[in-house]
Amino acid sequence: MSAGDRLGWLLVGASYLAGSIPFGLLLGRFVAGVDVRDSGSGNIGATNVARTAGRRLGVLTLVLDAAKGAIPVGVTAWMLGVPVDAGWPAAAGLFAFLGHVFPVWLRFRGGKGVATALGAFLALTPWLTLGAAMVFGASFAASKVVSVSSLAAAVVLAGGAALLHGKDAPVTRVALVVLLVILVRHQSNIRRMLRGEESRLAAARRSGSPPSRPPGG
Repeated sequence: MSAGDRLGWLLVGASYLAGSIPFGLLLGRFVAGVDVRDSGSGNIGATNVARTAGRRLGVLTLVLDAAKGAIPVGVTAWMLGVPVDAGWPAAAGLFAFLGHVFPVWLRFRGGKGVATALGAFLALTPWLTLGAAMVFGASFAASKVVSVSSLAAAVVLAGGAALLHGKDAPVTRVALVVLLVILVRHQSNIRRMLRGEESRLAAARRSGSPPSRPPGG
């Protein structure tokens, strides 16, 4: 194994540990005095933080979770002197995402990874990610359901990566893995969608109280 490969694996491991930092849980506990895992969906992501600890902390969680996806990609590309969409930076983004979904600090029970994936892909393929974000926005405007919008954006991102970067490109392979994991992590949401029971964010806001099964997060 070359020195470059050893450094690459070290950076990928560090990316996983960075992705494992549960910002939503930490902000909820030390700022709002609540354990977000005990309320709403029990998820540590931005959606559930917003519902259980307040919108401002939810937005801050979103930013921090996205940053822990983007920063490992940029740092890996810089330290190895390779393009940002090359294999090692793409692997760093993937492992940061996996760290959020399966954090070692929380016995591998983390969030759904949408915000961390957003940050990673903003670094890997910014224009495609902005397009996927627009799809998310349009879907959310129509449905008011975060999970529907997240799944739509993930599908667009994977398909767009194949078209723009090629089916064998590192970015495309990572996008496909991320799509698969997001689909698995949203199993319960998908089942509720099929039954017409998935919660709508707008309805929760009008009622003034969080739904028993908030979407996404």
